Amino acid sequence: MVEIMNEALKAEVYVIADRCKGCGICIEVCQALVLEKSAETNKNGYCYPLIKNASACLGCGICEMLCPDFAIWITVVETEETRS
Repeated sequence: MVEIMNEALKAEVYVIADRCKGCGICIEVCQALVLEKSAETNKNGYCYPLIKNASACLGCGICEMLCPDFAIWITVVETEETRS
């Protein structure tokens, strides 16, 4: 969970495995070590990123900004704590 403007927000990470070409940029730039390279390959034969620790995501969006294939994105959602 990340604190942004005094509200508790949670980042969610999504990967489209078959869109990935296995460059590893997202894995390298992730400050929170959320991603790791899979042992499996996608339909094009590339190892794609796996989400190994989603709860550690800071919601910074660097992985999303630097992905040349638009294969990864994040959303930031409001948690129950801020709704009450």
